[in-house]
Amino acid sequence: MEPILDVAHLNTIFAMKKEEQRSYLDAVAQELRQHPIRHLDTEWGCLTDFDLSDESSLDAAVAQLLDSMDLTQKINQMSADIPPKLYKVLFPRYNCKPYYAGEDLALNIPAIKFSDGPTGIVAGYHSTAFPVPMARAASFDPELERRIGDAIGKEGRASGANFFGGVCINLLRHPAWGRAQETYGEDPYLLGKMGEALVQGVQRHMMACVKHFAANSMENARFRVNVILSERVLREVYLPHFLTCVKAGAAAVMSAYNRVNGQWCGHSAALLRKILKEEWGFQGPVISDFIWGVRDTVEAALGGLDIEMPVTQHYGRLLEQAVTEGRVDEEVIDEAVSRILRVKLRFSRVGEGSYPEHLMACPEHCALAKEAAIKSTVLLKNDGMLPLKKDIKKITIVGKLAKQPNIGDMKGSSAVFPPYAVTPWEGLRERLPDVEFRYADGEILDEISEKCKDADAVLIFVGLTCREEGEYILKEGAVGGDRTSLALSEHDQDIIYAATRANSNCSVFVQGGGAVLTHPWEQSVKALMLLWYPGMEGGNALAALLTGDACPGGKLPFTIPRTPQQLPYFDRDATEITYGFYHGYFLADRDGAAVSYPFGFGLSYARIDVKNIRVERSDSGVDFLADVSNKSEFPASEVIQLYTGYENSAVERHVKDLRDFRRVYLEPGETKTVRLHLEAGDVDYYDQSNGRWVHENIGYIAYVGTSSAQQDLTAVSFRL
Repeated sequence: MEPILDVAHLNTIFAMKKEEQRSYLDAVAQELRQHPIRHLDTEWGCLTDFDLSDESSLDAAVAQLLDSMDLTQKINQMSADIPPKLYKVLFPRYNCKPYYAGEDLALNIPAIKFSDGPTGIVAGYHSTAFPVPMARAASFDPELERRIGDAIGKEGRASGANFFGGVCINLLRHPAWGRAQETYGEDPYLLGKMGEALVQGVQRHMMACVKHFAANSMENARFRVNVILSERVLREVYLPHFLTCVKAGAAAVMSAYNRVNGQWCGHSAALLRKILKEEWGFQGPVISDFIWGVRDTVEAALGGLDIEMPVTQHYGRLLEQAVTEGRVDEEVIDEAVSRILRVKLRFSRVGEGSYPEHLMACPEHCALAKEAAIKSTVLLKNDGMLPLKKDIKKITIVGKLAKQPNIGDMKGSSAVFPPYAVTPWEGLRERLPDVEFRYADGEILDEISEKCKDADAVLIFVGLTCREEGEYILKEGAVGGDRTSLALSEHDQDIIYAATRANSNCSVFVQGGGAVLTHPWEQSVKALMLLWYPGMEGGNALAALLTGDACPGGKLPFTIPRTPQQLPYFDRDATEITYGFYHGYFLADRDGAAVSYPFGFGLSYARIDVKNIRVERSDSGVDFLADVSNKSEFPASEVIQLYTGYENSAVERHVKDLRDFRRVYLEPGETKTVRLHLEAGDVDYYDQSNGRWVHENIGYIAYVGTSSAQQDLTAVSFRL
């Protein structure tokens, strides 16, 4: 079938009236039945024929394959296999099966087979739905994230994919960002460590792609906004986590939709060629973000964009024409195709044996989803209310979200479809069969008062769904996107006040993908938990936590401000915006702001002591040791955090920056020594006037403790 290569045609399809679109798609489907799409008979085709015992043999294999190709075949490697007119026929919903790019039947070269994420594998209808990445960031547990990546990699292969596009490590500059749930928070170091772990887990089985490169921290305006930022801010705030994942061996990088300093990210030689490929030595391909990630054939190719996804619009024949007319040198094509072939060859040897379909949402992966939900939950307040008393008799549950599966964005590129999802109502009733449960959906405030007044405990469920945040969809009314307010809805606040007026034993459980303002209503409740979008096992995880069978240990991956005025400027409709050096806890530290809950904060049922901070020199830097003790009857965990401050720096610095963390598990009465490490280069700053990193011979301060709040930290001076 002849591909239609202009984006206007694709937009025309989406803009058709329903009857016109149905007629058009029926005709395309009929053509497809007469001329079905063929694929290779084997998963990796000819790639398994090559000796790949070392780097030189890999280089030789790439050269041999490249020499066997004519120009059309080379450009096919850089182009999606789906013409626009087939897009809606083959995919009734986004990524329900993998997107192919670069399959060559004549040369027996396999495609990159793309499946999105990051809450799990998007392809199919029975994937494991893990807690969203922002929740998993709250675990501060890279080893847990590595295990989740391993499970995602297995399910990706079982669903027919070999490429996972769900390692989202964009920085949360402002909590109103609609896709906050897809990333790991406001701190570059935390983003890098969690992204690195996901890459390593996934790549035991399939290629992992990190996204969106770079400075993509808005949703509604992502197709048009120009992000202005200095070279130092770019290097120190918005790029370190990408470098961490590149060093970890990430197979691919996805460019962003937005502009950076006037250039579209998918066309930016400054980002893609100079920084990513030349300075960092990245050897894999760069793929475009979907549909609108490429705006011009020549600019994208010269800028370093190697693969257009998920449909061929600007590459394919248009790119071949640009080469034959001399507007793009064939050496540019050869360089891009070499990257693509190299990564395919590498991963043709990854993973052992077959990946049967029964791996999808298998018992082991469902249990992992429950473990992640338990470790991700953040206890923000607890005036002796939780865990629930063993002899509790009556519980009133308030709020529609108690009975509603709420696992994250279900309309965009991170929508995962599990075989089931346990709600809080189901999980608690299953765990507490002898308790009398009452339920009020919250629509009638008098009903709340009546059902709460004599309950032993009132559990109130409020928060967000994919209609209020997530990917921005302009269909049947705008849904999702960046939030206009960080507060709970007025109705949710009315529910809380109605319940607390009737009963003093109220706990609130907030669902959502990012920060929600808790002031002032939090003052009226005895306990407050942040549940996030907790995945398919969220209800069972909550039941384990509320009964004391598990102990909360999650930590905030962002700051919850007291007021919106404590945040950087944000305009979700901006065409241009400046990103500065301060956001999140960096901004709160600078301003001395009294936030509601600081970055890195989270309570436990246990009493954890951190004492005896000391310094040890190592060959490459400095180690900081702390003795951590569990002074309670609960098996528990704590996250010990290391921040650095700077004395008399020649340049403007943050008050402190996260440099390392360790989650430690402790039995009742147990003490362990935790070691945190700092490399000498970790405290360097970027000198944009000379284009280099600078190490200062000054005094430094190590802050060691359990959150970013000064009262939770012990300061130790040192030199590097």
